[in-house]
Amino acid sequence: MPVSNFTQDELDEIYAFAVNLGRKAGDMLMDRVEQRISGGDQKFEEKDSSVDIVTQTDEDVEVFIRNAIQSKYPEHKFLGEETYAKGQSRDYLITEEPTWCIDPLDGNSNPSILSNINFSRKSTNTDQGTVNYTHIFPMFCVSIGFIVQHRPIIGVIYAPFQDQLFSACPGRGAWLNEKRQLPLIRNPIPPMPANAPSQCIFSCEWGKDRRDIPDGNMHRKIESFINMAAELGSRDGKGGMVHGMRSLGSATLDLAYTAMGSFDIWWEGGCWEWDVAAGIAILLEAGGLVTTANPPENPDTAPIGDMRLGSRLYLAIRPAGPSETETGRESQERTVREVWRRVRHLSYTRPGA
Repeated sequence: MPVSNFTQDELDEIYAFAVNLGRKAGDMLMDRVEQRISGGDQKFEEKDSSVDIVTQTDEDVEVFIRNAIQSKYPEHKFLGEETYAKGQSRDYLITEEPTWCIDPLDGNSNPSILSNINFSRKSTNTDQGTVNYTHIFPMFCVSIGFIVQHRPIIGVIYAPFQDQLFSACPGRGAWLNEKRQLPLIRNPIPPMPANAPSQCIFSCEWGKDRRDIPDGNMHRKIESFINMAAELGSRDGKGGMVHGMRSLGSATLDLAYTAMGSFDIWWEGGCWEWDVAAGIAILLEAGGLVTTANPPENPDTAPIGDMRLGSRLYLAIRPAGPSETETGRESQERTVREVWRRVRHLSYTRPGA
């Protein structure tokens, strides 16, 4: 069902429902935090590494969200992180049908997958947001995305510790707390810097794949981080001299901050659909660009295609306005090519693919 098959009234109704649901789910997260702060006992299990913590809260909040959606929209499909982790199929499960894609306790899920490892729950639920939540580091959130024909169109991200609600719907724009339109700097929206990635805030995550393998994903990420941070002209011309590098521990919040314009560039590999669906909807509605993280063979001339949900590889650029010499889109695409010149190719696939 294409978006055109939904009336604006129908989209508005879905959007209002998602916003209300996001706030209620976020309140559940904070209730559990308050229990821990006040000395209440919350059990959690630490899995195969220090970034592999899973709490009962994940499951409880997802059940609450799923039940609410299935009661209100029984004809819609549902995909949640916990549901996927417990399922048998590791395929890309989103079809062209209207689908809710949920992360009850969001983070940057980057499972370390080896071809000979059985892809079980132990290796799937690797939420950095859950790590943040367990340590009461306030960068955690509930993430609710609504997808039609593989494209996220409605997104709600609620970070309850800061009481930050990011939301977007076609025809309504993208918003922070339903009163500040994204991006925050709008008069006018600034273009990307002329020498980007210099003068940019670059957002990235370490991810779950911590295997110390020469030329593995972790080593390629580290090399890419150094390229982006190093002084201009260094590293055989790859030095990007970014203003700063930020890692929130939550892919969805990274995307929300990119939609705000607080981050200029977000680059990541290993994310699953629930990590990015809501954030992509918000960023695109705000005027951002999302494409693949992996550099093509010729970054100077390769077409810049739209992101492919399920690819697990993403590069996002903040909303940008025109300059005297470029349109906003041209400045975004120029920045994409400059990032591609500096980052390494990452190897993240779907198990069994």
